[in-house]
Amino acid sequence: MSPYSRRAFLTAVGIGLLAGCAGGDPADRADGAASTMPSAPLPSATPPAGAARPLERSAPVALRIPAIGVDTPVVRLGLQADGSVEVPAVTADDRAGWYRYSPTPGQTGPSVLLGHVTVGKYGDGVFRRLDRLRPGDGITARLENGTTAEFAVTAVRTVGKKEFPTTDVYGNVARPELRLITCGGPLTGDEYRDNVIVFAVLTPAGER
Repeated sequence: MSPYSRRAFLTAVGIGLLAGCAGGDPADRADGAASTMPSAPLPSATPPAGAARPLERSAPVALRIPAIGVDTPVVRLGLQADGSVEVPAVTADDRAGWYRYSPTPGQTGPSVLLGHVTVGKYGDGVFRRLDRLRPGDGITARLENGTTAEFAVTAVRTVGKKEFPTTDVYGNVARPELRLITCGGPLTGDEYRDNVIVFAVLTPAGER
């Protein structure tokens, strides 16, 4: 596991992941997704045959998902003073955010990006239609060094927050992968019950 993915994983295990879910007034906090401690250490992994060549570390600055009309700048997210994971600010100009303690898109490991499903009085969030993605849909991350990383969706999962799959999201993988996370399911008051998680893998022609 790279230093970045290990730190992200241990952070998620310790405090849970906030997942960009502002459902009420913009002053409301985003809802948290519970995480669980894995029952055994994560194994080391060998890159599968035919896997895309990893890219150099470079932070994402924009994200495009043509199938659901997403074309957004990307902000950097870290940890708040209380140890919880930051989420993008709730504003009319909603943006996705990259969790900077995860690998950058195209590095070996799971790169994690979060976005709101709704932004209070401003309406739909940048990841409102995330659950409509299907395997094979393309995702493009534009990187700070001027290149892009091209991914293909492999799975879309909706899970209850109490069953948040920390190991699946942050655990060791032997190839460059992407995780996109928002809220989903029914809304009760200002809290969504579930998380929507998109899993994607860097394509063999992933760098341009």
